[in-house]
Amino acid sequence: MARQNYLFTSESVSEGHPDKVCDRISDAVVDAYLKEMPEARVACETLATTNRIVIAGETRGPDTITSDYIAHLARMAVRDIGYEQDGFHWENCDISVHLHAQSAHIAQGVDAGGNKDEGAGDQGIMFGYACRETDELMPAPILYSHKILKTLAEVRKSGKEPVLGPDAKSQVTVRYENGKPVGVTSIVLSTQHLDPSLTSEDIRRITEPYIRSSLPEGWIVDDCVWHINPTGAFVIGGPDGDAGLTGRKIIVDTYGGAAPHGGGAFSGKDPTKVDRSAAYASRYLAKNVVAAELADRCTIQLSYAIGVADPLSVYVDLHGTGRCDEAKLEKALREVMGLSPRGIREHLKLNNPIYERTAAYGHFGREPDADGGFSWEKTDLVDQLRPLAG
Repeated sequence: MARQNYLFTSESVSEGHPDKVCDRISDAVVDAYLKEMPEARVACETLATTNRIVIAGETRGPDTITSDYIAHLARMAVRDIGYEQDGFHWENCDISVHLHAQSAHIAQGVDAGGNKDEGAGDQGIMFGYACRETDELMPAPILYSHKILKTLAEVRKSGKEPVLGPDAKSQVTVRYENGKPVGVTSIVLSTQHLDPSLTSEDIRRITEPYIRSSLPEGWIVDDCVWHINPTGAFVIGGPDGDAGLTGRKIIVDTYGGAAPHGGGAFSGKDPTKVDRSAAYASRYLAKNVVAAELADRCTIQLSYAIGVADPLSVYVDLHGTGRCDEAKLEKALREVMGLSPRGIREHLKLNNPIYERTAAYGHFGREPDADGGFSWEKTDLVDQLRPLAG
């Protein structure tokens, strides 16, 4: 039997974190290609350091997406995040673009042709997870870590708290009783600030009301431990303070460590890459299983081989909370949704330019958008799955 009383911690990082700056730029490139050619292929990596951005990778798409345009997209992303500091400024940072054509050997495995369906862009394993801890069917620690930083970003960008800088990290430790989250025992926040004279106490005074508003009422009790800018001054932030790379925050992007991870990053990849699309599909299926009241917790694993269309395996773990047979559920999930790369893309409409918005504050637990963004958060399979209960 799973433990019922324990503490669990997850962290989040803001859109101005160096790695997230890189994720944002890489996904802006993906969107640019998909907007011009929905079947484009993109594998884009970004490096950011003091006043320098390097963009590299492989693409297959229209010639209208030039290096100059990609550099422009990067500048606009950095501008929107809010970097106008001496060591990293959207307007004058040096940007190098090194994108080349996709490997023909990869293309022959992925592309459909003759009697062969489109194959997976790589081998790998992907996990999806859902649970009843929150209305979003997400683990509480990661959900509230994201909410804290998203709230602080909103008041920073609105001008309400102009002293806050773009770079920030949060961490929340949640107390569980009888298997359910009931409160917070510690809160960690490190946020960049633009006034060097501010102390840690000043930053807590500014940020505490927004932290409290991001958490459920009554969750913060008197003995909660607070660490706000525990090292003191945090004025130099972003890539000027620490180099960033695409794809280094895969646990922040998913479930905060509360569920397994296959190891593949999402950002910078078009949806033929199962690292991204199959992770979205497995979250979609797990969320619908929980929403259909077939279980209180659900983990789903999908596995693929490069160039092969169908998944090699579908695995379901209901963690002892299930109201249906897991083997039957594994079979049913293959029937309610095509799990080939093309089947996933078509079902979730993943060829739309919807990825730049996913680059910060988590890929899961978000509201579906009218244009197809976060389509994997829909619960439109509930009616098909609910009859499996019994």
